[in-house]
Formats: sequence, structure tokens, C-alpha cells
Amino acid sequence: MIVKVFVCKICGEAYIGEDAPSRCPFCGVFKKYFVESTEYDDTGAWEVELNSKDKANAEKALEVEISNNIFYKCASGKTPELDGQKLFKILAKVELEHASVWKKILKLDKLEIPKYDKCAPEYTPNLEESHRREDRAIKFYGQAAAEAQNSRVKEIFQAFVEVETDHLHLSEARLK
Repeated sequence: MIVKVFVCKICGEAYIGEDAPSRCPFCGVFKKYFVESTEYDDTGAWEVELNSKDKANAEKALEVEISNNIFYKCASGKTPELDGQKLFKILAKVELEHASVWKKILKLDKLEIPKYDKCAPEYTPNLEESHRREDRAIKFYGQAAAEAQNSRVKEIFQAFVEVETDHLHLSEARLK
């Protein structure tokens, strides 16, 4: 079979494969957000008009994603179990990609990523904190999607609710 180039309509990143992946390897959104590169058009994807509520929610989402990214980076470095290291490392990357999406929507030049070392040195407490963080993100993103006036902002929040729900399931499965 011949490989193709697929593009994620949420983060704009490309993927090479025979089929679109079940999840974006960059931002984690579902397969339904992929199109072949020949069909991709990002006109207007990043030039988004934000009302005050959408802007405030996008700014808060950026803060949530950066906070989660630095927590997961810390947890991947301190968790002794290899499964935890790998889990938290990929979660850190996905959360950073989410932050990058909001950076583009907000037309920011760069992301300010602070240092963070307050995570636990054990796997279970970090999983519990992950669970709390993902639960908060899901609730906020669901509310922000419902409030969104801009269709692109609404689409991003809805897509990220699905991704954060996947993340919640990852911690739930490991906490059993």
C-alpha cells in the first residue's frame, strides 16, 4: 500500500501513513480531524476573531496546558517506574502541543514555560494529580466549548475535551 500525508485540522501537523492514525501523534485528537494533505486548507484556521469571552477562555486554556505540561515533565523525570516515565513524557508533549494551538489562536510570539519541580517522586501520587488535572480540564473545556461564539474555538475545545478524556482514562486504568 502507498503511504499518504494526512494533516490534523486542529494542530495543523502532518502525519505520514497508509491511513490516518486513530489519534493525532502531536495533539491527540481523534481520527475524524484528519484530512489528506491535498484536501487540507488552513485558510482562517489561525486568523480567528475572538470576542472577550473566547479570548479569556483561550488564555485560561493556555495556562492550563502549560501548567499540565510542566507537571508532566516533572513527573516523567521523578517517577521511578518506566511506564510512568513514558506516560508522563507523552502527556507532556501533547499538552505542549495544545498550548501551541492556543498560542497560535492568541497570536502570541512564544510560550513562556516556567520551571516546576513540585511533583511527587512516586508514580501513584502523580497519577492522582494527573487525574485531578485532566478532570478540571475536561470540565473547563466543556464549559468553554458551550460558551464559544467562534466556531473554530468551539471545535478546538470540543476536540480537546475528547483528548483530555483519553488522558483521564489512562490515569484511571493505572489507579485501579
